[in-house]
Amino acid sequence: MSQELIQRLTAELETIPLIDPHSHINPHSAASTTLADIMGYHYYTELAHSAGLPKAHIEEPNLDPKEKVARLVPKLAELDNTAQYSWLVEMCQSFFDFQDENVTVDNWESLYDTAAAKMAEPDWEDQVLKKSGLEQVFLTNDFDDPLEGFDTHRYVPCLRTDDLVFHLTKPQTRERFQKATGVEISDAASVVDGIGKLFEHFTKNGARACAISLPPDFSPRQVSDTDANGAIAALVSGDELPADQSESLSCFVFWTLAEKCAEFKLPFDLMIGVNRGVYADGVFQGQDLYDKRTSLINYRALFNAFPQVTFPVSVLAHTSNQELVSYSWIFPNVVTNGHWWYSNIPVYIEHDCRSRLQAVPKTKQIGYYSDMYKLEFGLPKFAMYRRILASALAGDFVIGRGWSESRAAELGQLVLRGNVESIFNVG
Repeated sequence: MSQELIQRLTAELETIPLIDPHSHINPHSAASTTLADIMGYHYYTELAHSAGLPKAHIEEPNLDPKEKVARLVPKLAELDNTAQYSWLVEMCQSFFDFQDENVTVDNWESLYDTAAAKMAEPDWEDQVLKKSGLEQVFLTNDFDDPLEGFDTHRYVPCLRTDDLVFHLTKPQTRERFQKATGVEISDAASVVDGIGKLFEHFTKNGARACAISLPPDFSPRQVSDTDANGAIAALVSGDELPADQSESLSCFVFWTLAEKCAEFKLPFDLMIGVNRGVYADGVFQGQDLYDKRTSLINYRALFNAFPQVTFPVSVLAHTSNQELVSYSWIFPNVVTNGHWWYSNIPVYIEHDCRSRLQAVPKTKQIGYYSDMYKLEFGLPKFAMYRRILASALAGDFVIGRGWSESRAAELGQLVLRGNVESIFNVG
């Protein structure tokens, strides 16, 4: 394949201003303040721990940021084969004028000090966004987030609903719900009323999506008000719900969210297949894994019941991609969404990206999202995806099917930016 062709297509994709449709950015502290904010990202802590660094050395209480980096750096030599390490080097070279090929015990301190000085500049956040080519970044907002004190055009709110669906049995979650909505949960109608108020609050403040992360065994279904009332009555009386009533309550809340998405015309992002706490002694955010038993067949009732709701679907496992491609092929309301978590390395992205481009209508593909916690990660992650996308366009479309470069670039623009605008109604 012509490397010059790939380079030309990559350069064309690099001109496209980006909208990142899923991140974990804190809009009140979006950019990093030290290198520890970058190297403390779970990819590096979990890989270092996997390579033998004790968890206690990583998560010692009140650990000084520079000391944390000092402890992580010696393990980097064992990680330099990974895609995640390449992100680190690319960030350091792009943002901090780092000239070396590797971060080592000999050069990390000067890098740390240079990064700290750059990050202390008053416009650092703007610098990162400009260099990364990012115009807008979608957030992951708790349901009781007041959505105040930040630019909701730059940082787009998204209603994250995991706690509502899976933790409404906890008194503290119900207290948060009442404080946020003014509604005390007493029956099914009060839950519906309160969720409606949350949607009003979020859409008034520019929210463009509702989202949830889902375990492998969840199977949403419609639950009657009678069954929901029974579960809620037991809940508010202080009883511990048996498994069947807890499952019914989760399904009732989830189905209500889908109904509100239909009412308020919001896409419902489904991130499917994460098993929490598989590695109980793992570092923070390094405990969860995918489960190959995940199947989208569990969602057939949902997809059939809400044809007016768009469901951007992310699957945690590369092994689930063909099923997602097939559902997006058949269901008008199912959209392929990004390359999530354990699938977010080049070899999986390439295969999954190519299969989607070859099988799914081009208007139904959201190419990529960063899933980042700090702004600096947007640059290397999107750069990785653009290079892979350019290679797929070159090999499968320009060379493989005789498309012109401009036609292939237009497809890339649609997947990288255009579909985000149309599916989430942003611009």
